[in-house]
Amino acid sequence: MTHNQSYEKNMEQVFNNVCDKVLSDLRNDEHLTISMKGERSHFIRLSKARVRQAGIVCDADVGLNFIENGRSAWGGVTFSGNKEVDTQRVISELERLRREVSQLPEDPYVIIPKKGDSSREVYKGNLLSEADVVDALLPAIHGVDLAGIYASGVIFQGTANSAGQRHWFSTETFSFDYSLITPEEKMVKSTFAGTSWDQSRYEKKIKQSKREIKIMEQPVKKVKPGTYRTCFGPAAVADLIWMFSWEGLGEGDIQQGKSALIKMREEGKTLSPLLTLSEDFRDGTVPKFNEYGELSSDYIPLILKGKLVNTLISSRTAKEYQMKSNYAPEEEYQRSPRMANGTLDKDDLLKELGTGLYLSNLHYLNWSDNIGGRVTGMTRYACFWVENGNIVSPINNMRFDDTIYNFFGNQLEEVSSNVELIPDVSTYEGRQFGGAYVPAILVSSFTLTL
Repeated sequence: MTHNQSYEKNMEQVFNNVCDKVLSDLRNDEHLTISMKGERSHFIRLSKARVRQAGIVCDADVGLNFIENGRSAWGGVTFSGNKEVDTQRVISELERLRREVSQLPEDPYVIIPKKGDSSREVYKGNLLSEADVVDALLPAIHGVDLAGIYASGVIFQGTANSAGQRHWFSTETFSFDYSLITPEEKMVKSTFAGTSWDQSRYEKKIKQSKREIKIMEQPVKKVKPGTYRTCFGPAAVADLIWMFSWEGLGEGDIQQGKSALIKMREEGKTLSPLLTLSEDFRDGTVPKFNEYGELSSDYIPLILKGKLVNTLISSRTAKEYQMKSNYAPEEEYQRSPRMANGTLDKDDLLKELGTGLYLSNLHYLNWSDNIGGRVTGMTRYACFWVENGNIVSPINNMRFDDTIYNFFGNQLEEVSSNVELIPDVSTYEGRQFGGAYVPAILVSSFTLTL
């Protein structure tokens, strides 16, 4: 058993022991959901292709959702993995919530824990040993200026409630999020990630980035504001897809009239028949249960051949608007989005593009007109001018402003036949599960504004 697996096993055992004690001591008319998320991760920070910092992070937090007499309160504590210490911490936090909840107003949409099905999913990866990481990473990046963060290890999440329902999920993953940098500080950004380390795939990925950084050393083509035939790489497509999590696919946002997809619901507007988007948990990189312990289906179609067929509906929204929940998180964001592949071979993307833009990354995305589905942001990193199917030069950073009803709608021409995992590499509150599975796309027109 590896260090990751031993740590995760102990945390699961202690979590279950703490839950047994705390939940068994609840009073009449009290309801409680206890959730935990944690990790054991090996981090390496690199700058100028050299290791600058390395270490192990072991961290976990527990959240409590306490309900009494139609009133609810949330709280949380850090989790050490020591049964006695953690039991006392959780009991103390529960006592605080008991004092607090009586001062709160009744919540008409409070979600009482239900029994439901329990689950346990443990996915083991094939990761580099901590002793082998440096030797695996450094030879391939010799001779370039690279900055990045390598992260690897186990991430886990569990819930237990007063109705007797329990869930546990853990997975072993890695990611190497990096940028190659020219002397003029132009950059190529990429990520190599997965559950099983493949040295040859890693070296192939780095070689591709090295080819792109050579092109970035060429003189910049100053692109003027206007509309351009454009190819979006998978990372750029992922940035656009994640926008649907923010006042997009949430049923509550549609009901409140602030969703970017409201025209699809109220006016029958459609996107391209080439666009199919789903919430897909079948790859096993993201837990299916939400903060209430409710289990989603393995697969939920959201946009099917350009038509909105489902939204993300939390139990709270369902209660408020008399609907059926599909057990989305309370904030109704995507957890495991997958855009369906098309038929265009990835090696033919630039040939089909002909002359125009290749955008590998986007940045600073925001809605500029929510109801109109209009997105604004910046081109960033390896974005190129292409002529006759060949990359010619990097372009200057440009602001774009266009609507999903164009680039995901009537302007969408082709979708690549391969789908890539673009992982969520954020670590603000710990390493994150999963990412977005997306193809590259080709659009006939995309608007740059500044």
